[in-house]
Amino acid sequence: MNENPYLPAESIRKAAVKGMENVNRYSELKYLNELKKLIGKYSNIPLNRVILSPGSDFILREVINIFSKDRKIIMVNPSFFPVSQYAMKLALKLTKIQLSPPGFKLDPELFLNELDEPTLLIIDNPNNPTGASILDNKLVENILQNKNVLLLVDEAYYEFSGQTFAGLIKKYPNLAITRTMDKAFSLAGFRLGYLLAGDYFKDQFSDFPAFLSKPTLFAAIEALKNPEYVTKNIKKIISEKARIEEELKKTGIEVFPGSANFILIKCKIPDFARKLMDSGILIKDLSEEWLNGFYRISIGLPEENDALLSIIKNN
Repeated sequence: MNENPYLPAESIRKAAVKGMENVNRYSELKYLNELKKLIGKYSNIPLNRVILSPGSDFILREVINIFSKDRKIIMVNPSFFPVSQYAMKLALKLTKIQLSPPGFKLDPELFLNELDEPTLLIIDNPNNPTGASILDNKLVENILQNKNVLLLVDEAYYEFSGQTFAGLIKKYPNLAITRTMDKAFSLAGFRLGYLLAGDYFKDQFSDFPAFLSKPTLFAAIEALKNPEYVTKNIKKIISEKARIEEELKKTGIEVFPGSANFILIKCKIPDFARKLMDSGILIKDLSEEWLNGFYRISIGLPEENDALLSIIKNN
């Protein structure tokens, strides 16, 4: 599931426990506003452009609900599978642009030629499950100059890639970005996502309710006040990822470069995922949703990664 293997800092866990006080009452507006202010500062975005949500996938679905009625939807394939499946259910017309190995690159000309009618464009960057960064500023601005197009970029792995398009939101009303505190901030169990909204999206989400518990709010506020612990964990995960990639290459497994907290591999070992599962290790088998022989591996703790490597090397 690409969670962070490291627990939140002790101060964050204590803040969550403190949030249990008066849990018989609903969350107060002042805490929601404090969190929005901190996210705005973290993202260099005015707080009135920050929309809170119980998970970024929740707000991605809501964007599809609102904007798919009179627009075709364009996504890349593969993509974040739950959102892709939801788009298939609701879209009047759904176009999938294929990402092909080994580079997983978008053809800008082919891509822009698809924007010939009102369109909702949803792209995860870095892409899940390939880990590839498939957008750049030039392509994004070319897309956004088309007034008929709404662009939603899912930056769930922004903290690992360091690439963001948040700086374009003020200039382009038809741009929005989703992010999560599930991954880099180690808060997956609290389910907190947010939308950074250009004017068009902001207007549509002006009355969007933020159903967030006090423990969630208190933990997220504390995490954003003290980001050093998060930064340290990100560095450890990136370093560990590089180590695992090199070890996997030694076994003959094909490893694809990526900018997230997981690794995409191609492996010819029959029933690879099942053999690992029999040994207590879960990885994502992509054969049903995408291509045979491709797997996504989340980066775990060093001892978990060592167990993975040991099983692979002994098969």
